[in-house]
Amino acid sequence: MLTNLYFVRHAHSTYTPGELGRPLSKRGFSDALIVADLLLKEKIDFVVSSPYTRAIQTVEAVAKSLKKEIVIEENFKERELSKKPVEDFNFAITQVWKNFNLSWEGGESNVIAQKRGIEATKKILKDYEGKNVVIGTHGNIMVLIMNYFDQKYDFEFWNDLTMPDIYKFTFEGESLIEVNRIWK
Repeated sequence: MLTNLYFVRHAHSTYTPGELGRPLSKRGFSDALIVADLLLKEKIDFVVSSPYTRAIQTVEAVAKSLKKEIVIEENFKERELSKKPVEDFNFAITQVWKNFNLSWEGGESNVIAQKRGIEATKKILKDYEGKNVVIGTHGNIMVLIMNYFDQKYDFEFWNDLTMPDIYKFTFEGESLIEVNRIWK
């Protein structure tokens, strides 16, 4: 029995220091409607999201159109790079992708964030076997999940993602069969 997980990297957001409440920008809301149009062609059964506002807002139109509640899954939240803002984001993110065990002060290593993301993914696969599930999430955690199944999904792949972006993962049980990008 095949299960399809549609991982949706959130649309463009307006920067605020608080990760949890950061909202979509005007462009982000516009793109979220395109996300909904694309996903409504996919016979979606359930909508799940990270607890972060920007992820929820990106998949909200899908849920409303289908008259579904958004199930919040804490473990699909973005990886925490560091407790405090890093001085050079590009340097910090490059280093954690070079060394999966490296973590900055108070942050998650790739190993820890990936483990969290995989636990959430396996839970979704078990709870929604045979269904089509939209998952509102974030770029880094999404690519770490993808990397678990195939190491070709790496730092360069993450660096080329768009906001938003959509990848359809097709599973048989917990085995990844294929990945297809469905964003325009």
